[in-house]
Amino acid sequence: MLNIDSLKNTRFYREAKEEGVEEGILKTKLEMIPRLMKLGLSIEQIAESLELDVDTVRKIALSVKPA
Repeated sequence: MLNIDSLKNTRFYREAKEEGVEEGILKTKLEMIPRLMKLGLSIEQIAESLELDVDTVRKIALSVKPA
C-alpha cells in the first residue's frame, strides 16, 4: 500500500502538482488584467507585463464591465 511519501515521489503526483501550479499562476494573471486596466495600462503593456499574448488580454478586457 502506498503511503503519502511514496505517492509524492511518483511521476503522476509531480506532474499533477505542476499542472495545478501552472493553472493557479494563469488564473492569477487573468485576474490581474482588470486591475491593471483600472491603472490605465494598455492591452499591450498588460500582455507584456504578465507575459500573456495580446489576444488573451484583449478577450478578458472586452469581457470586463467598465467601472
